[in-house]
Amino acid sequence: MSFLSRLELEKMKFKFLGSNVLISEKASIYDAEDIEIGNNSRIDDFCVMSGNIRIGNNVHIAIYCNIAGGEKGVYIDDFSGLAYGCHVFSQSDDYSGQTLTNPTIPDKYKNEFKSPVYIERHCIVGAKSVIMPGVTLAEGTAVGAMSLINKQTAPWSIYFGIPAKKIKNRSRELLNLEKEYLNTLVSEQR
Repeated sequence: MSFLSRLELEKMKFKFLGSNVLISEKASIYDAEDIEIGNNSRIDDFCVMSGNIRIGNNVHIAIYCNIAGGEKGVYIDDFSGLAYGCHVFSQSDDYSGQTLTNPTIPDKYKNEFKSPVYIERHCIVGAKSVIMPGVTLAEGTAVGAMSLINKQTAPWSIYFGIPAKKIKNRSRELLNLEKEYLNTLVSEQR
């Protein structure tokens, strides 16, 4: 995998670009001026990102992911990640048949649902999962592969299914590793 250089990233004019950010040269970034990316975050091959997006520190977006921030935004907090082929949407067309759909149609003929998506700290989303508009993945949520998340989750829980349902609690042991890691970063900066 080949990543864009820091100079190439800066030319894209992100709203904010942290240090040690890696973005594949094969990723497609639209509306970079609306996108914030924190330190030590990585976006892999064939990802598509557009609209209002804020990515925290130490976030990983694996290959073939789509993050459609739209107007309301997608917010991914520190130490979270999307596995292969995930889709995150902050807006959706009305599928009832009472309105027209798709981006070629003027807004007055559509009834899009628009609501921000929040993926809080230490969330991990399994391969090919879909997150719908208005969802908040609470801190520490883990989502199994090929799940549909259409409702808010409980903190430190594991979800799976279509639609996703809580299957058990998740360990918080990783918080000790986070402290150790952050202490290491502070020591290296001195």
